[in-house]
Amino acid sequence: MAFSTKTFALALTATLGAFSAPAMAQTAATPWELKPDTGYAYDKEGKTFSYKMGTNNAGELLKGAKKVPKGTLFFIGHNGQLYMRSGPYLEGDGKFKFGSDQ
Repeated sequence: MAFSTKTFALALTATLGAFSAPAMAQTAATPWELKPDTGYAYDKEGKTFSYKMGTNNAGELLKGAKKVPKGTLFFIGHNGQLYMRSGPYLEGDGKFKFGSDQ
């Protein structure tokens, strides 16, 4: 399957974005896993997809790809746009800084 580097670069973002909204509604953080050999995409219309990946063109896939820094938060804004934020997102006691006011 042909895969553009731009699609791959958005892959992780898409997956994280898809899970961010439900995670924010929870009172405790829940871990989730990305699967090996799977690409995740966030398309121009804001839809998310997953693709089974092969290894025949892995070198091309990695060209232009960037690592996501540790400590990055992904979320969907009220406007439906996917965002990412680097920097603190937890309080000193480990609670999510941007959680509900309840």
